Amino acid sequence: MQELKLAKLPDRTPVRIPIIVSPVLNQKLAAYAGAYREAYGDEEKVSDLIPFMLEQFLDNDRQFKSIAKPRRARKSGSG
Repeated sequence: MQELKLAKLPDRTPVRIPIIVSPVLNQKLAAYAGAYREAYGDEEKVSDLIPFMLEQFLDNDRQFKSIAKPRRARKSGSG
């Protein structure tokens, strides 16, 4: 079977990860949600912002990317 230009879409099934945060972190997250509301005029729940915050953090962590890149290459090459 011939491959298309568009690669097969990744698994998009959401995964629930319950976490417990400290009171200080909870305050910071609430303050961030307030800053988000002021910046964009849209009110978003902290729980809706967290996945995007984590993804952006990981996408912009240079050291993590340098460590994770070889692992991704090995996984994709072995399938």
